[in-house]
Amino acid sequence: MMLSPDQAADSDHPSSAPSDPESLAGTDAKGLLGCCVSDPEPVEEGGGEGKGGGRAALHPQQLSREEKRRRRRATAKYRSAHATRERIRVEAFNLAFAELRKLLPTLPPDKKLSKIEILRLAICYISYLNHVLDV
Repeated sequence: MMLSPDQAADSDHPSSAPSDPESLAGTDAKGLLGCCVSDPEPVEEGGGEGKGGGRAALHPQQLSREEKRRRRRATAKYRSAHATRERIRVEAFNLAFAELRKLLPTLPPDKKLSKIEILRLAICYISYLNHVLDV
């Protein structure tokens, strides 16, 4: 049986309470509204990690900065460009070690040294040169 709004306000019967979401907007979030109305925002699958509080919308305009960065880095073009930059960086790093290695005296002169050995030998050689200058 459906009651008019005037009858519903006067009645103490439980079935007289309004059941549409617009009427329930004033109720407590843990009350009827939480049971009757589904969450309007889609929830991201994956446990809700990160700064977004575990609620990231699926639309690109509403993504967190971290999620936008993650999606941008997932593209093949980005990975290829990143690999190229990393390769150039490593080559420059190795070239710097080769140049430093040429300046260090060792016996035999062409002995293969690791990077840590080159650094340690450079420290010792600089210390030796400082000692020579002080004497």
